[in-house]
Amino acid sequence: MRLNVKRLKAERVAKGLSQEEMANKMGWSSRTPYVKRELGTIDIGVDEFLKMVKILGYNENNLSIFFTEDVPERERSDSLV
Repeated sequence: MRLNVKRLKAERVAKGLSQEEMANKMGWSSRTPYVKRELGTIDIGVDEFLKMVKILGYNENNLSIFFTEDVPERERSDSLV
């Protein structure tokens, strides 16, 4: 499984938060550190991720929406379509 940064962005936008507001809530003085994480340029640490989802109003019981299964291409089956 891997973190779906597009979902993270979608949830931020849905909550009406700008990247700058999210960065401020994370304790950063500029939006740059947040932007780099949302774009996937820099990996998001576990502690950072937990803080982000808390800011977005989620708890430990509903974190699965932020992850996608990472199935290798050779294991995918086109016959399921």
